Amino acid sequence: MDWDKLRIFHAVADAGSLTHAGETLHLSQSAVSRQIRALEESLNATLFHRHARGLILTEQGELLFDATSAMVRRLDTAEARIRDSKEEVFGELRVTATTGFGSLWLAPRLPTLYSSYPDLKIDLMLEERVLDLPMREADVAIRMKEPSQADLIRRRLMGVRMRLYASPKYLESAGTPKRMSDISMHRLICQNPTSHQVSAGVSLISQLMTHDVRSLLTVNNYFGVLQGVLSNLGIGVLPDYLLEDFPEMVRVLPDIESNEVPVFLAYPEELRNSKRIAAFRDFVTEEIIAYRKRRTDEDAG
Repeated sequence: MDWDKLRIFHAVADAGSLTHAGETLHLSQSAVSRQIRALEESLNATLFHRHARGLILTEQGELLFDATSAMVRRLDTAEARIRDSKEEVFGELRVTATTGFGSLWLAPRLPTLYSSYPDLKIDLMLEERVLDLPMREADVAIRMKEPSQADLIRRRLMGVRMRLYASPKYLESAGTPKRMSDISMHRLICQNPTSHQVSAGVSLISQLMTHDVRSLLTVNNYFGVLQGVLSNLGIGVLPDYLLEDFPEMVRVLPDIESNEVPVFLAYPEELRNSKRIAAFRDFVTEEIIAYRKRRTDEDAG
């Protein structure tokens, strides 16, 4: 099969539209349409159902799209390895992390990485779904548990615990709980126990809920919980690493915390020699070391 036609087919299938694919490929809609018709004729198969709302792949089209997607991923891998054979650190680095850690810990520290490598292009994908690194859905991942996928290099970065925090203004107006049962007299801010989150957080929330909490605000990510705490709405269940960037928060019931949640960095074995990966790995490691030192100094003080 003609690779040019396959490339155009892949773009159309990905966009679901001849017009949008043409814009991506810098081709006219008629030119894209001719190439798709020629490919269908060479295969003696219909690849798309034509609808007013756009194009939908047929069963044969789905099979071909799976094949071209695999080809694109392998080409991306080859391009990445070719680029990484050079001395400079540049190009795109696709990083995936959980929404909470990615937005509240990683993103605020990225200026340090960009200051060292201004030509680096980072695509930060924040979601709870575990992306398939060997299939190149992302280049590197930071996850709140050890990755189970094969052919990955993994490094444990740190441990996190879920704790209870509130703002000084909230505690001034509502009082400070002295024991866990006092939670029943306060508004609890946490992730919904049914939402995707670390199991240690779910366990702590479930334990708190047994005390007949008077008022409750649930959010589907830690960023929302943090905003609730900073807005003086109540006592929030949050990861302990946030206290460094939000020192105004007060830890409540210091004897209450979750089990430790391990934080891992992982990337595919085939990117072992990637200079972009190495730059990102070293940046995260240095930030973690500095974070641990500050925490140790604070505890000693």
